[in-house]
Amino acid sequence: MNTNWHDNSPIYRQLKQRIVSMMLEGLLKPGDALPSVRQIAAEFKLNPITVSRAYQELADETLVEKRRGLGMYMTDGAREKLLTSEREQFLKNEWPAVLERMRSLGLSVKELLASANAGGVA
Repeated sequence: MNTNWHDNSPIYRQLKQRIVSMMLEGLLKPGDALPSVRQIAAEFKLNPITVSRAYQELADETLVEKRRGLGMYMTDGAREKLLTSEREQFLKNEWPAVLERMRSLGLSVKELLASANAGGVA
């Protein structure tokens, strides 16, 4: 996990997003244990409350579950839930800007796909 934190978002949200990315990329799989709060706090020099807050948000979204005395574990279906959510966010928040940029440059979807298939810029 990257240790570069930026100022435009609270650290607990950045930590949560890094864990979400690990889930989406398959680095964490259903049933896998997340590192302990203490371990993350020590490794990244964070306040344990910051780590706990990130973990709590993941639990609130049912992406992880708390197992008393054992820690936090990725839930079954978490990756699929994340993919659905991330796709919706992309289509709602990012795609309109991409589409507008394509239009302003006079690019068609066909040209973009041809460029992608060629492995670079056409």
